[in-house]
Amino acid sequence: MPRLSVIILSGSPIIGSFDFRSRVDFVRVPGVIKLRDGEYVSHSLRLGIDHMLELRGSIIEHTADVFDPHIFLVDKEPLGLRGEVEGTLGMLRERGTRLVLGLRDVMDDPASLADEWERKNAVRALRDIYDEIWVYGKREVHDPLEGITVPQEVTEKMLFTGYLKREVPAADGRDENPFGEEPFILVTPGGGGDGIELVDWVLKAYEAQKKPLFPALVVLGPFMPTEAQAAFHERAEALRGVHMIRFTPTIERLMAEATAIVGMGGYNIFCEIMSFDKPTLLVPRVVPRREQAIRAAKAKDAGLITVLPIERYPDVDAMVDHLAALPDRAAPSAAGHRGLMGGLDFINKRTQTILDSSWHQPQLTVVR
Repeated sequence: MPRLSVIILSGSPIIGSFDFRSRVDFVRVPGVIKLRDGEYVSHSLRLGIDHMLELRGSIIEHTADVFDPHIFLVDKEPLGLRGEVEGTLGMLRERGTRLVLGLRDVMDDPASLADEWERKNAVRALRDIYDEIWVYGKREVHDPLEGITVPQEVTEKMLFTGYLKREVPAADGRDENPFGEEPFILVTPGGGGDGIELVDWVLKAYEAQKKPLFPALVVLGPFMPTEAQAAFHERAEALRGVHMIRFTPTIERLMAEATAIVGMGGYNIFCEIMSFDKPTLLVPRVVPRREQAIRAAKAKDAGLITVLPIERYPDVDAMVDHLAALPDRAAPSAAGHRGLMGGLDFINKRTQTILDSSWHQPQLTVVR
Protein backbone atom coordinates (compact mmCIF):
# COMPACT_ATOMS: atom_id res chain seq x y z
CA MET A 1 0.00 0.00 0.00
CA PRO A 2 2.35 2.74 -1.21
CA ARG A 3 0.08 5.58 -0.05
CA LEU A 4 -0.39 4.28 3.50
CA SER A 5 1.21 6.04 6.48
CA VAL A 6 1.30 4.48 9.94
CA ILE A 7 2.00 5.91 13.39
CA ILE A 8 2.48 3.50 16.29
CA LEU A 9 1.81 4.86 19.78
CA SER A 10 3.73 2.73 22.26
CA GLY A 11 4.98 2.77 25.83
CA SER A 12 7.66 0.17 25.10
CA PRO A 13 11.14 1.40 26.08
CA ILE A 14 12.69 -0.73 23.31
CA ILE A 15 10.50 0.33 20.40
CA GLY A 16 13.35 2.42 19.01
CA SER A 17 15.48 -0.74 18.71
CA PHE A 18 13.40 -2.05 15.83
CA ASP A 19 13.74 -1.15 12.16
CA PHE A 20 10.53 0.13 10.62
CA ARG A 21 9.77 0.33 6.94
CA SER A 22 9.31 3.65 5.20
CA ARG A 23 6.10 5.53 6.00
CA VAL A 24 5.96 3.89 9.45
CA ASP A 25 6.96 5.87 12.52
CA PHE A 26 6.24 5.82 16.23
CA VAL A 27 5.45 8.12 19.12
CA ARG A 28 6.81 6.98 22.47
CA VAL A 29 4.44 7.55 25.39
CA PRO A 30 5.73 7.18 28.97
CA GLY A 31 5.96 3.49 29.79
CA VAL A 32 4.40 1.49 32.59
CA ILE A 33 5.20 -1.96 33.98
CA LYS A 34 2.60 -4.53 34.97
CA LEU A 35 3.47 -6.19 38.27
CA ARG A 36 2.78 -9.82 39.11
CA ASP A 37 -0.22 -8.76 41.20
CA GLY A 38 -1.75 -7.06 38.16
CA GLU A 39 -1.05 -3.50 39.28
CA TYR A 40 0.83 -0.94 37.14
CA VAL A 41 3.71 1.37 38.01
CA SER A 42 5.74 3.89 36.02
CA HIS A 43 8.65 2.36 34.12
CA SER A 44 11.11 5.19 34.65
CA LEU A 45 9.42 8.48 35.62
CA ARG A 46 8.78 9.27 39.28
CA LEU A 47 5.10 9.81 38.76
CA GLY A 48 2.06 8.25 40.38
CA ILE A 49 0.02 6.01 38.14
CA ASP A 50 -2.88 8.50 37.92
CA HIS A 51 -0.57 11.31 36.78
CA MET A 52 1.14 8.91 34.37
CA LEU A 53 -2.17 7.87 32.79
CA GLU A 54 -3.22 11.50 32.40
CA LEU A 55 0.04 12.23 30.60
CA ARG A 56 -0.26 9.17 28.35
CA GLY A 57 -3.87 9.93 27.50
CA SER A 58 -3.01 13.51 26.56
CA ILE A 59 -0.23 12.42 24.19
CA ILE A 60 -2.42 9.78 22.57
CA GLU A 61 -5.34 12.15 22.00
CA HIS A 62 -3.21 15.01 20.68
CA THR A 63 -1.36 12.70 18.27
CA ALA A 64 -4.61 11.20 16.98
CA ASP A 65 -6.15 14.67 16.63
CA VAL A 66 -3.31 15.97 14.45
CA PHE A 67 -2.66 12.75 12.51
CA ASP A 68 -6.39 12.25 11.87
CA PRO A 69 -6.26 8.54 10.93
CA HIS A 70 -8.73 6.58 8.84
CA ILE A 71 -8.20 3.51 11.06
CA PHE A 72 -7.50 3.55 14.79
CA LEU A 73 -6.36 0.10 15.98
CA VAL A 74 -6.21 -0.51 19.73
CA ASP A 75 -4.35 -3.44 21.25
CA LYS A 76 -6.49 -5.70 23.54
CA GLU A 77 -7.59 -3.11 26.15
CA PRO A 78 -10.90 -1.75 24.79
CA LEU A 79 -10.56 1.61 26.57
CA GLY A 80 -6.78 1.56 26.93
CA LEU A 81 -4.97 1.29 30.23
CA ARG A 82 -7.54 2.38 32.83
CA GLY A 83 -9.58 4.25 30.24
CA GLU A 84 -6.74 6.35 28.81
CA VAL A 85 -7.99 6.18 25.18
CA GLU A 86 -11.70 6.66 25.80
CA GLY A 87 -11.55 10.37 25.00
CA THR A 88 -9.59 9.68 21.81
CA LEU A 89 -12.09 7.03 20.73
CA GLY A 90 -14.98 9.46 21.22
CA MET A 91 -13.23 12.18 19.22
CA LEU A 92 -12.36 9.88 16.32
CA ARG A 93 -15.79 8.27 16.25
CA GLU A 94 -17.36 11.66 15.61
CA ARG A 95 -14.99 12.07 12.63
CA GLY A 96 -15.95 8.71 11.13
CA THR A 97 -12.63 6.99 11.79
CA ARG A 98 -12.84 3.19 11.61
CA LEU A 99 -12.29 2.00 15.19
CA VAL A 100 -10.81 -1.49 15.52
CA LEU A 101 -9.92 -3.52 18.60
CA GLY A 102 -7.26 -6.21 18.18
CA LEU A 103 -7.41 -9.27 20.44
CA ARG A 104 -5.04 -12.19 20.90
CA ASP A 105 -6.40 -15.70 20.47
CA VAL A 106 -6.47 -16.14 24.27
CA MET A 107 -7.05 -13.39 26.83
CA ASP A 108 -7.62 -15.16 30.16
CA ASP A 109 -9.89 -17.76 31.71
CA PRO A 110 -13.54 -16.78 31.13
CA ALA A 111 -14.45 -16.04 34.75
CA SER A 112 -11.48 -13.73 35.30
CA LEU A 113 -11.94 -11.95 31.98
CA ALA A 114 -15.67 -11.46 32.57
CA ASP A 115 -14.99 -9.88 35.98
CA GLU A 116 -12.22 -7.67 34.57
CA TRP A 117 -14.26 -6.46 31.62
CA GLU A 118 -17.26 -5.70 33.83
CA ARG A 119 -15.05 -3.47 36.01
CA LYS A 120 -13.64 -1.73 32.96
CA ASN A 121 -16.94 -1.31 31.06
CA ALA A 122 -15.26 -3.18 28.21
CA VAL A 123 -18.37 -4.87 26.81
CA ARG A 124 -20.09 -1.48 26.52
CA ALA A 125 -17.10 -0.23 24.53
CA LEU A 126 -17.18 -3.24 22.22
CA ARG A 127 -20.90 -2.80 21.65
CA ASP A 128 -21.19 0.97 21.37
CA ILE A 129 -17.78 2.28 20.26
CA TYR A 130 -15.89 -0.18 18.09
CA ASP A 131 -16.72 -0.94 14.47
CA GLU A 132 -14.71 -4.17 14.24
CA ILE A 133 -12.89 -6.65 16.48
CA TRP A 134 -9.92 -8.44 14.91
CA VAL A 135 -8.91 -11.68 16.62
CA TYR A 136 -5.37 -12.69 15.68
CA GLY A 137 -6.10 -16.42 15.64
CA LYS A 138 -8.52 -19.06 14.40
CA ARG A 139 -11.93 -19.72 15.92
CA GLU A 140 -11.41 -23.48 15.67
CA VAL A 141 -8.33 -23.19 17.91
CA HIS A 142 -9.81 -20.83 20.49
CA ASP A 143 -12.36 -18.03 20.83
CA PRO A 144 -11.05 -15.40 23.29
CA LEU A 145 -14.62 -14.55 24.35
CA GLU A 146 -15.59 -18.19 24.93
CA GLY A 147 -17.61 -18.47 28.13
CA ILE A 148 -18.29 -14.73 28.33
CA THR A 149 -21.79 -13.32 27.84
CA VAL A 150 -21.66 -10.58 25.22
CA PRO A 151 -24.41 -9.07 23.06
CA GLN A 152 -24.91 -10.44 19.56
CA GLU A 153 -23.80 -7.05 18.19
CA VAL A 154 -20.33 -7.78 19.61
CA THR A 155 -19.98 -11.28 18.16
CA GLU A 156 -21.07 -9.96 14.77
CA LYS A 157 -18.12 -7.53 14.82
CA MET A 158 -15.54 -10.28 15.38
CA LEU A 159 -13.26 -11.19 12.48
CA PHE A 160 -10.83 -14.10 13.02
CA THR A 161 -7.78 -13.19 11.00
CA GLY A 162 -5.56 -16.22 11.56
CA TYR A 163 -2.19 -16.14 13.33
CA LEU A 164 0.52 -13.66 12.35
CA LYS A 165 3.30 -15.38 10.44
CA ARG A 166 6.89 -14.28 11.10
CA GLU A 167 9.70 -14.02 8.57
CA VAL A 168 13.47 -14.09 8.93
CA PRO A 169 14.61 -10.43 8.71
CA ALA A 170 17.03 -9.36 6.00
CA ALA A 171 20.69 -9.90 6.83
CA ASP A 172 22.27 -6.88 8.52
CA GLY A 173 25.73 -8.26 9.27
CA ARG A 174 24.74 -9.14 12.83
CA ASP A 175 25.53 -12.72 13.94
CA GLU A 176 24.37 -13.55 17.45
CA ASN A 177 24.57 -17.33 17.08
CA PRO A 178 27.67 -18.40 19.02
CA PHE A 179 27.39 -22.05 17.96
CA GLY A 180 27.87 -21.69 14.21
CA GLU A 181 26.62 -24.84 12.44
CA GLU A 182 26.31 -26.78 15.71
CA PRO A 183 22.73 -27.67 16.73
CA PHE A 184 21.42 -25.68 19.69
CA ILE A 185 18.28 -25.03 21.74
CA LEU A 186 16.98 -21.46 21.92
CA VAL A 187 15.55 -20.47 25.31
CA THR A 188 13.46 -17.30 25.40
CA PRO A 189 11.28 -15.97 28.24
CA GLY A 190 9.95 -13.22 25.95
CA GLY A 191 10.34 -9.80 27.53
CA GLY A 192 11.89 -11.49 30.54
CA GLY A 193 10.07 -9.60 33.23
CA ASP A 194 8.34 -12.74 34.47
CA GLY A 195 10.78 -15.32 33.12
CA ILE A 196 13.17 -15.72 36.06
CA GLU A 197 11.85 -19.16 37.06
CA LEU A 198 12.14 -20.49 33.50
CA VAL A 199 15.75 -19.39 33.06
CA ASP A 200 16.71 -20.60 36.54
CA TRP A 201 15.09 -23.98 35.85
CA VAL A 202 16.94 -24.41 32.54
CA LEU A 203 20.27 -23.46 34.12
CA LYS A 204 19.68 -25.93 36.95
CA ALA A 205 19.22 -28.65 34.33
CA TYR A 206 22.53 -27.82 32.62
CA GLU A 207 24.31 -27.51 35.96
CA ALA A 208 23.08 -30.98 37.00
CA GLN A 209 24.73 -32.65 33.96
CA LYS A 210 22.53 -35.72 34.39
CA LYS A 211 22.11 -36.31 30.63
CA PRO A 212 23.79 -35.05 27.45
CA LEU A 213 21.99 -31.89 26.32
CA PHE A 214 22.24 -29.80 23.18
CA PRO A 215 23.97 -26.42 23.74
CA ALA A 216 21.59 -23.66 24.78
CA LEU A 217 21.39 -20.01 23.72
CA VAL A 218 19.40 -18.06 26.32
CA VAL A 219 17.92 -14.67 25.36
CA LEU A 220 17.00 -13.13 28.71
CA GLY A 221 14.70 -10.37 27.48
CA PRO A 222 15.00 -6.60 27.93
CA PHE A 223 12.68 -6.40 30.95
CA MET A 224 14.35 -8.96 33.18
CA PRO A 225 15.61 -7.28 36.38
CA THR A 226 19.26 -6.24 36.22
CA GLU A 227 20.25 -8.23 39.31
CA ALA A 228 18.75 -11.42 37.89
CA GLN A 229 20.52 -10.89 34.57
CA ALA A 230 23.87 -10.48 36.32
CA ALA A 231 23.36 -13.65 38.38
CA PHE A 232 22.34 -15.68 35.33
CA HIS A 233 25.33 -14.44 33.31
CA GLU A 234 27.67 -15.51 36.10
CA ARG A 235 26.15 -18.99 36.20
CA ALA A 236 26.22 -19.33 32.40
CA GLU A 237 29.91 -18.48 32.24
CA ALA A 238 30.63 -21.59 34.31
CA LEU A 239 28.73 -23.80 31.85
CA ARG A 240 30.42 -24.85 28.64
CA GLY A 241 27.19 -25.51 26.74
CA VAL A 242 25.26 -22.36 27.65
CA HIS A 243 25.56 -18.91 26.06
CA MET A 244 23.51 -15.94 27.16
CA ILE A 245 22.52 -12.60 25.61
CA ARG A 246 20.20 -9.90 26.95
CA PHE A 247 18.17 -8.92 23.90
CA THR A 248 18.05 -9.04 20.12
CA PRO A 249 15.58 -7.20 17.87
CA THR A 250 15.98 -9.98 15.27
CA ILE A 251 15.21 -13.06 17.34
CA GLU A 252 13.46 -14.54 14.30
CA ARG A 253 16.88 -15.27 12.81
CA LEU A 254 17.86 -17.28 15.88
CA MET A 255 14.50 -19.05 15.81
CA ALA A 256 15.14 -20.16 12.25
CA GLU A 257 18.64 -21.41 13.09
CA ALA A 258 17.73 -23.23 16.32
CA THR A 259 17.10 -26.97 16.47
CA ALA A 260 14.40 -26.55 19.10
CA ILE A 261 12.85 -23.83 21.26
CA VAL A 262 11.96 -23.41 24.93
CA GLY A 263 9.55 -20.58 25.80
CA MET A 264 6.75 -19.52 28.11
CA GLY A 265 3.60 -19.59 26.00
CA GLY A 266 2.93 -15.97 25.05
CA TYR A 267 1.33 -15.05 21.73
CA ASN A 268 4.59 -14.07 20.07
CA ILE A 269 6.42 -17.31 20.85
CA PHE A 270 3.45 -19.30 19.58
CA CYS A 271 3.46 -17.47 16.25
CA GLU A 272 7.23 -17.89 15.98
CA ILE A 273 7.28 -21.63 16.62
CA MET A 274 4.47 -22.11 14.12
CA SER A 275 6.22 -19.93 11.55
CA PHE A 276 9.62 -21.61 11.87
CA ASP A 277 8.25 -25.11 12.61
CA LYS A 278 10.50 -26.04 15.53
CA PRO A 279 10.00 -28.71 18.22
CA THR A 280 9.02 -26.63 21.24
CA LEU A 281 8.71 -26.95 25.00
CA LEU A 282 6.47 -24.37 26.68
CA VAL A 283 6.59 -23.55 30.38
CA PRO A 284 3.61 -21.18 30.67
CA ARG A 285 3.08 -18.74 33.51
CA VAL A 286 -0.22 -18.81 35.41
CA VAL A 287 -0.18 -15.36 37.07
CA PRO A 288 -1.43 -12.68 36.81
CA ARG A 289 -3.35 -14.28 33.91
CA ARG A 290 -3.87 -17.85 32.75
CA GLU A 291 -3.57 -16.79 29.10
CA GLN A 292 -0.28 -18.63 28.51
CA ALA A 293 -1.42 -21.80 30.25
CA ILE A 294 -4.64 -21.91 28.21
CA ARG A 295 -2.78 -21.34 24.93
CA ALA A 296 -0.18 -23.98 25.79
CA ALA A 297 -2.87 -26.51 26.73
CA LYS A 298 -4.75 -25.89 23.47
CA ALA A 299 -1.52 -26.23 21.46
CA LYS A 300 -0.57 -29.42 23.29
CA ASP A 301 -4.01 -30.94 22.68
CA ALA A 302 -3.58 -30.09 18.99
CA GLY A 303 -0.27 -31.97 18.93
CA LEU A 304 1.78 -28.86 18.22
CA ILE A 305 4.07 -28.62 21.27
CA THR A 306 4.98 -30.17 24.63
CA VAL A 307 4.30 -28.55 28.00
CA LEU A 308 6.06 -28.61 31.36
CA PRO A 309 3.79 -26.95 33.96
CA ILE A 310 5.44 -24.20 36.00
CA GLU A 311 3.93 -25.82 39.09
CA ARG A 312 6.66 -28.48 38.82
CA TYR A 313 9.44 -25.89 39.23
CA PRO A 314 12.21 -26.50 40.29
CA ASP A 315 12.07 -30.25 39.52
CA VAL A 316 15.49 -30.62 37.87
CA ASP A 317 14.91 -34.18 36.67
CA ALA A 318 11.74 -33.14 34.87
CA MET A 319 13.49 -30.28 33.05
CA VAL A 320 16.48 -32.48 32.14
CA ASP A 321 14.20 -35.15 30.69
CA HIS A 322 12.25 -32.63 28.62
CA LEU A 323 15.37 -30.87 27.31
CA ALA A 324 17.03 -34.16 26.40
CA ALA A 325 13.99 -35.38 24.46
CA LEU A 326 13.10 -32.06 22.84
CA PRO A 327 15.35 -32.07 19.71
CA ASP A 328 13.91 -35.43 18.62
CA ARG A 329 10.28 -34.43 19.04
CA ALA A 330 8.09 -33.74 16.03
CA ALA A 331 7.81 -30.24 14.58
CA PRO A 332 4.38 -28.55 14.68
CA SER A 333 3.78 -29.25 10.98
CA ALA A 334 3.66 -32.99 11.75
CA ALA A 335 0.28 -32.43 13.45
CA GLY A 336 -1.24 -31.75 10.02
CA HIS A 337 -2.97 -28.44 10.71
CA ARG A 338 -3.30 -26.12 7.72
CA GLY A 339 -4.22 -22.49 7.16
CA LEU A 340 -3.42 -21.21 10.65
CA MET A 341 -0.91 -18.52 9.67
CA GLY A 342 -2.87 -16.36 7.24
CA GLY A 343 -3.37 -13.40 9.57
CA LEU A 344 -1.24 -10.84 7.74
CA ASP A 345 -2.90 -11.53 4.38
CA PHE A 346 -6.34 -11.21 5.95
CA ILE A 347 -5.44 -7.95 7.70
CA ASN A 348 -3.92 -6.48 4.54
CA LYS A 349 -7.07 -7.23 2.56
CA ARG A 350 -9.37 -5.92 5.26
CA THR A 351 -7.32 -2.75 5.68
CA GLN A 352 -7.33 -2.17 1.91
CA THR A 353 -11.12 -2.55 1.84
CA ILE A 354 -11.53 0.04 4.59
CA LEU A 355 -9.12 2.48 2.99
CA ASP A 356 -10.66 2.09 -0.47
CA SER A 357 -13.79 3.70 0.95
CA SER A 358 -11.77 6.80 1.96
CA TRP A 359 -11.08 9.59 -0.46
CA HIS A 360 -8.01 11.26 1.07
CA GLN A 361 -4.51 10.10 2.06
CA PRO A 362 -4.93 6.87 4.08
CA GLN A 363 -3.45 6.81 7.55
CA LEU A 364 -3.41 4.25 10.31
CA THR A 365 -2.77 4.66 14.01
CA VAL A 366 -1.89 1.71 16.23
CA VAL A 367 -2.05 2.00 20.03
CA ARG A 368 -0.10 -0.59 22.04
